[in-house]
Amino acid sequence: MSFSRTLIDVRPLRTSPAFRRLLIGRTVSVLGSVMTMVTVVYQVWDMTRSTVWTGAVGLAQALPLVVFGLFAGSWADRSDRRRIFLSAQVGQAAVSLLLAVQGFTGRVPVAGVLGLVAAQSCCGAVAGPAAGVFVPRLLPKDQVAAGLALQQVSFQATMLAGPALGGILLGWAGVGPCYLLDALSFGLAFYGAFGLPALAPEGEPSRTGLHGVLDGLRFLAGHRAVRGALITDLAATVLSMPLSLFPLVNAERFGGSPRTLGLFLSALAVGGVFASALSGTITRLGRPGPVMLGGAGVWGAALAAFGLVRDPWAGLALLALAGAGDSVSVISRSTIVQTHTPDALLGRVTAAEQIVGQAGPNLGNLRGGVVAGWTSGATALVSGGLACLCAVLWVGAKTPELRRGTVPEPGAATSPPDPGTITPTPRPGTGTGTGTQTLNPDALTPPPGPVDIPVPDGS
Repeated sequence: MSFSRTLIDVRPLRTSPAFRRLLIGRTVSVLGSVMTMVTVVYQVWDMTRSTVWTGAVGLAQALPLVVFGLFAGSWADRSDRRRIFLSAQVGQAAVSLLLAVQGFTGRVPVAGVLGLVAAQSCCGAVAGPAAGVFVPRLLPKDQVAAGLALQQVSFQATMLAGPALGGILLGWAGVGPCYLLDALSFGLAFYGAFGLPALAPEGEPSRTGLHGVLDGLRFLAGHRAVRGALITDLAATVLSMPLSLFPLVNAERFGGSPRTLGLFLSALAVGGVFASALSGTITRLGRPGPVMLGGAGVWGAALAAFGLVRDPWAGLALLALAGAGDSVSVISRSTIVQTHTPDALLGRVTAAEQIVGQAGPNLGNLRGGVVAGWTSGATALVSGGLACLCAVLWVGAKTPELRRGTVPEPGAATSPPDPGTITPTPRPGTGTGTGTQTLNPDALTPPPGPVDIPVPDGS
C-alpha cells in the first residue's frame, strides 16, 4: 500500500462542499469552546481559590447532558435536525455573550457563572444528537469513516492548541475577551450548518416523551454490535482514565516537575493527532469492529505499561501510544454507530454515545483517584489498564458481530435486521441503499458545545 493511502482520507473534503463548510465551522467553534472552559476554570478559581468550586465546573457541564441528552435525542428523531442544531447554536452563542458580559463587569457570583455553564451545556445536549446525522447523510457510505477521522483530527488538534491559546489570551486580555471570542466563533459554526438541506428523520419518527427514549434504549440493548461499541468505550474510560492520576504518578516516579505533568497531557493529544493523521489505512479497510477492539486494547495496555516505567521519555512514548490507540478506537466506534444505526434512531443513539463520552471519563477519573488513595498511583494505573484490556477481550469474545463486522456496502440488498445483527434496514421509499446511508472523537463526534477539559478524544 502506498504512503498516500496511509495518510488521512480527504475525499470528503473534495466531494462534499457542505461537509467541508461544516468541518471548518465545527473546528473553530470547538476551539472557542475549549478556550472558554479554560477561562471558566481560571475565573472560578480566581473568585473562590477552592478546588471544590473548580470541580463543580465539570459537574455543571456533565449533569445537563446526562439529564436531557436522551430526550434531546428523541426530539432530534422526530424533527428537522438542521433546524434543531441551528437553534441550539444560537442558544450557545447567546450564553457565551452573557459569559462575556459578566466577565467584563465582574459582578456575577460564582454560582451564576456555573449556571451559565450549565445553560450552555443544555444547548450542547440538544446540538449533539441533532448533529449526529450530518456525516452519514452528507457522505457516501464508503466515506463515512473518513469523515469521522477528519472530525477526530480536528478535535485532537483543538484539544492540543486550545488550552495554550486560552492561557495566552487570558494573560493578555482577561476573561471577558476570551468569552467574547467564543461567542463570535459560533458565527462560523452557524454558517457551516445554515447551508445544509432539511434533514428530517428517514423512517418512522420517534414517539414523544419517555416512549421515544425507551425505544432508543431497546435498540441499544438489542443491537449487539452498537451495544458492544458503547461498552468498549465505557471500559476504556471508566476502568483506565488516567488524568486524575497524573499529578500523583508524576510525584511518585518523575520528580514532581510541573513541566513533566504538562507533557503527560500533551503526549496523549500528540498521539491522537498522529494516529488520526495516518488513519487512511484503517478507514479504507472497512472493518471498524476489529480495529476498535484493537485500539481500545492498545489504550489499556499502554497505560498499564506507563504505570511500570520510571524513565520519563519512555513514559511519554507510552502515553502517545495510548492516545493513538484511543483515537483509532474513537474513529472506529463512531463508524460502527453511524453506519449500523437506522436514521430514525440515530439522534437517540448519538445522545447515548454523548452521555457515555461525558460520564465515562469523569467516573474513570474518580475510580482512579479512589484506587490510588487505597494503594498508589502506579497500582491504580496498572490495574486499570489491565482491567480495560480484559474487558475489551471479553467484549470481543462475546460479540462476534464486532470481530467480523464490516461497513455495509452502499446499495447492498438488505432485509429488516434481527436486533442482534449489524445489517441495516432498507431506506424507506427506495429499492436500494440503507436507512443509515446518508456524525463523535469525541466525542461520538464531539459537538460544537462545551468541552470537558482536559479529557482527550471525546472517548
